[in-house]
Amino acid sequence: MDILVFSPDGKTAAYETGLAEHLPRATIRAWQPGDTAPADYVVLWKPNAEVLQPRERLKAIFNMGAGVDGVLGTRGEGAHRLPPGVPLVRLEDAGMADQMAQYVGAAALRYFRRLDEFDAQQAQGQWKFQKPNRLADFPVAVLGYGTLGAHVARALKQFGFPVRAWSRSPRSDDGGVALHHGDAGFDACVSGARILVNLLPLTPQTVDVLNAALFAKLAPGAFLINVARGAHLVEADLLAALASGQIAAATLDVFRTEPLPADHPFWRTPRVTITPHISAMTLRDETVAQIAGKIAALERGEAITGIVDLTRGY
Repeated sequence: MDILVFSPDGKTAAYETGLAEHLPRATIRAWQPGDTAPADYVVLWKPNAEVLQPRERLKAIFNMGAGVDGVLGTRGEGAHRLPPGVPLVRLEDAGMADQMAQYVGAAALRYFRRLDEFDAQQAQGQWKFQKPNRLADFPVAVLGYGTLGAHVARALKQFGFPVRAWSRSPRSDDGGVALHHGDAGFDACVSGARILVNLLPLTPQTVDVLNAALFAKLAPGAFLINVARGAHLVEADLLAALASGQIAAATLDVFRTEPLPADHPFWRTPRVTITPHISAMTLRDETVAQIAGKIAALERGEAITGIVDLTRGY
């Protein structure tokens, strides 16, 4: 069994070593320019077109992340580069769900407990009471109810927030999250929400979904937490919503251009909290173990999960 590993920075040694430990009978090599040799599996991140050329014996392509826009492109324009009939498999969790729940939970609690306001008071040397918010008045809408979205929604529910979640297709939940799906359920999920959390996959249908029309459906003075992709957000619309007060503050971990340019207005907007795409880091050991486990399952003729529907982009 031959496994080909690719990363645009060339740093694949640790992944090669990890895969070899889990799959000792496999022959594992890092991709080099001009490599067109056969491979049973390709493990990659943000590949170039040459890596994706058809290969003899190729059974599956594994993406070293949950989001596959690095393979398919922001608007799905790269799907044609994939070898016909070869499944693309994405990561499922691999240590990211807990991190994401911690990050979103911290941001949501900061807004709910008015900690930003107390920080501002401290900077001015003020000792001043702020009326506590009521959980019943702070509904949270989570867009995206996959592995990460479901974990985040349930964690927020544990804090007592009224939590709604939206997905493209019907989902089930036994944790008290109010689920909505499809076009008809979108407005019901977001209308009147005080906190909006975006965990949608990036697909042609979700590009620019965080826009003025959506912000207008939220409760006045709502809060935005974007931990999915920068291309979901219409940046000018957010700045306008912040200026009008329709959005009170935003926590942004992802951006259209990363690193965020030094002259970007978000750096100078006091009510925007910026983090450098760290809300849920891909953990190498967990990633390798998951991919290796799925390769072993395929070799045994078993079905695996995480296969990407190319028509949906996730």
